[in-house]
Amino acid sequence: MSRRRIGFWYRLAAVIAKPPLVVLFKRDWRGTEHIPADGGFITAVNHNSYLDPLSYAHFQYNTGRVPRFLAKAGLFKGSFVGTMLRGTGQIPVYRETANALDAFRAAVAAIERGECVAFYPEGTLTRDPDMWPMPGKTGAARVALLTKAPVIPVAQWGANLAMPPYAKQDKLRLFPRKTLTVVAGPPVDLSRFHGQEPTADVLREATEEIMAAITRLLEDIRGEKAPGEPYDPRRARQQERRKVAGEEAK
Repeated sequence: MSRRRIGFWYRLAAVIAKPPLVVLFKRDWRGTEHIPADGGFITAVNHNSYLDPLSYAHFQYNTGRVPRFLAKAGLFKGSFVGTMLRGTGQIPVYRETANALDAFRAAVAAIERGECVAFYPEGTLTRDPDMWPMPGKTGAARVALLTKAPVIPVAQWGANLAMPPYAKQDKLRLFPRKTLTVVAGPPVDLSRFHGQEPTADVLREATEEIMAAITRLLEDIRGEKAPGEPYDPRRARQQERRKVAGEEAK
């Protein structure tokens, strides 16, 4: 399947978003040779700032292969943002509703049309205190195993320094001028999972392969090693509750 044209709405979005990104930030982009020139594929990207979808989209727009993001359905309602999301072909996600599978079907259809679908496998901004990727959800792996499309890991750093996640004050820190680093790696080898029944265990293992590839790229960007065990907020909450219960029992 050949590549899809960028289209009017994506070009309009680029006209609006690119000038401030170019003026306000420096760029360190690597690995564009790993973005497929043709055919459908998946990108799996870490998420550490509300700003990083723009830095990643800027990076990939310049390769000529624009990403179709999965975004919360509420963002598509009315408003200028909703109009832009619909016009640029982004994919609404209806969480915990009868339409929850629509995003999965839409992602598969987009890949079969030769497009790129971008997943943030963590499903939300990382809550790791040191900004490392958390365990991923299985959506990207599920689509990858069904379509056998290449999965390109992408790691980014720098947007979180300009707009820290969950910051309650001084949210935007533009100066000194930050560098937005975006690095794409070679496709994740998921061939050992092909032909297997997509059980929970298979999807979990495939997801771990994807997250490990993203984390290795981020280690290279940051020049340091990630923790051996990814930060799991659910497990952290359980440990905190047990700790509190233990202290109360004393």
